[in-house]
Amino acid sequence: MNDQKNSLALVTGASSGIGLELARCFARGGYDLVIVSEDRAGLDAAAQTLRRDGASRVETVVADLSQLDSPRRVYDHVRTLGRELDVLVNNAGVGVYGDFTRETNLREEVAMIQLNTIAYVQLTKLFAPAMVERGSGKILMTASVASITPTPMLTVYGATKAFVYEFAMGLREELRDTGVTVTALMPGPTDTDFFERANATDSKIMDQKLADPADVAKAGYDALMKGENQVIVPFKYNVQTKINKVIPEPLVARQAKKMHERKDEEQRDEQR
Repeated sequence: MNDQKNSLALVTGASSGIGLELARCFARGGYDLVIVSEDRAGLDAAAQTLRRDGASRVETVVADLSQLDSPRRVYDHVRTLGRELDVLVNNAGVGVYGDFTRETNLREEVAMIQLNTIAYVQLTKLFAPAMVERGSGKILMTASVASITPTPMLTVYGATKAFVYEFAMGLREELRDTGVTVTALMPGPTDTDFFERANATDSKIMDQKLADPADVAKAGYDALMKGENQVIVPFKYNVQTKINKVIPEPLVARQAKKMHERKDEEQRDEQR
């Protein structure tokens, strides 16, 4: 890889899943890393993996980004390193699964909104101005195919990812010609602990073949390095999103609900 050596990348949600695989891409590319997660044990294990992958320096920051003051603490930690941040990867995120009016918990949804959207804005607001001032930098934001497709049963989650996508695309245009690029990574359902944490293991989506997080991360990393505006992965979702644009949105939402509903929902409907 023809990456600049000794550049510094920060990756949130890096203790597992797509975040860890993204961090591994940067480690193999010769980057020093700051990795962030609320999971201290997971971060320590991830740091060992990244050092084996070639990262000469890995800093860990234990921070729960669903807390309003955490992004500032992450920023302050990076400042103590006396380093410029070359790449910001806003990746941390969770889901809350269930019927919005009957099942989901408002406290959990508000925490998700903070983590999935507000923390992205905070970290970008803190780090991007210096990138613009020096005329170089890269920002990757993990959105989702849910950014552009309704996701009943993950309704608020889908809304947060729509926010991330629109934030990334708007900011990208603002930063055009500054030397700073913004890329949106838009994965489909991926084989991580997302569904377990979202209490969605009984969703019909689990019957599908889930994407490999390493493949998702590689696609995101490559798109970021090329300065592309977005990447949808796996490829079948690239095709599906194009098809969805010509189908009436209520029908798209209805089809999505069938995909995301619980495995026993059809049996429940027959009993009603």
